[in-house]
Amino acid sequence: MKCILKFVFGVLLYFVFCNFANAQNNYTLQKALQTAKANNPYLKTEQLNIGIAQTDIITAKLRPNPILNNQSLQLMQPSQFPASTDWSNGQNRQVSWQLTKPFQVAGQRKYKIDVAKKNVSFAENNYLETERNLFSEVAAKWLEVWTVQKQLEIIQIAKSNIDSLVLTNQIRYKNQVITQTDLYRTELLSKQYAIQYKTALQEVINRQNELKFLLGVQENLSIDTNDNFLFTMPQSIDSLLKQSLQNRSDIQTVKSLIDVSNSNIKLQKSLAFPQPELGFIWNPQNTIPYFGIYATVDLPFFNRNQGEIKKSYLLKDQAETQLFTIQSQIQTEISVAFSNYQLQQQNLESFNVLLQQSQTILDNVKYAYLKGGTTIIDFLEAQRSWLETQQQYYNAMQAYRQSYIQLLYATGLINQLAL
Repeated sequence: MKCILKFVFGVLLYFVFCNFANAQNNYTLQKALQTAKANNPYLKTEQLNIGIAQTDIITAKLRPNPILNNQSLQLMQPSQFPASTDWSNGQNRQVSWQLTKPFQVAGQRKYKIDVAKKNVSFAENNYLETERNLFSEVAAKWLEVWTVQKQLEIIQIAKSNIDSLVLTNQIRYKNQVITQTDLYRTELLSKQYAIQYKTALQEVINRQNELKFLLGVQENLSIDTNDNFLFTMPQSIDSLLKQSLQNRSDIQTVKSLIDVSNSNIKLQKSLAFPQPELGFIWNPQNTIPYFGIYATVDLPFFNRNQGEIKKSYLLKDQAETQLFTIQSQIQTEISVAFSNYQLQQQNLESFNVLLQQSQTILDNVKYAYLKGGTTIIDFLEAQRSWLETQQQYYNAMQAYRQSYIQLLYATGLINQLAL
């Protein structure tokens, strides 16, 4: 009776879990990436860097403010005052007003604006690279949830099979068809599967919570286990490599950094020219008005911005070296990812025959056992072999899908899935 209740409870628990999963938001891989693109907290933080870079354009477009300067000189000896005058009389004071404005020469303002715009492009490409890395993490976590959900399903199937056999063997034991040892062996395996089921269920919950954080959502979610997510991509490694070298986000980031460096070289060279300051002077001296012109300029004997100019060239060299390094890295990554993808695809195909064989063996041994043609040991061994084959199959499926995600990441195509 106790085993019957356990069996019924297990079936109800399974259906409750299935209904709960159906009530949740069901995420395909593409939907998960799109949700992360819109809601992930790390991406929201990174996106602000684009706005910050855009404010530099506003700053670069601003012109220097005019400068108002005042100097007042007061005659301090009353004995020197003109007759019938006091401290406040203008005849005892000299006042100088200067209104000047610095001027940017040699295209300094133009180059500042150009550098700021190139920095915006760099920030945008850097954001796309952050997206690429995040999407890889989201896809890997999505696959983890898919895997543990599949593991939960096959354990539930195995548990249901063995629970039904427990009910049958209890009746057969009462009828003295089998021994108590056979019954205990069946019940022992059922209890083992019950423990595995609870562990797998907790794993599903844990992985789902981790995925929720990456997606930036609060509601419960589940994975669409029917999603194959095999998107169209070039099947030639040469096509993949060519496309990646042109479009991958880290390549675009470094190229934009080279553009920033080229603009910065022009800016630093222009800053070697002194910035003149020109204006007018209004200078009433003892109530006698004077008007003049003001002009000042640095004499570039020592400081001609030599250090920043040299640094700008070194920064360009650094960016070009980084570009060469990333190009070599991309070639290696795609070569490895494509080879691994092909291998895992072959491994997965070889499991189709194994799945059919393990199912056929289990069905035949179960039928023979119920007819008294074999022992409980043969049946339990067939049941364990079936479960191991199922688990190995989904492990191979996980490895295949991991290799596919890695190929999408290496080629940069994973960014396009979130569009």
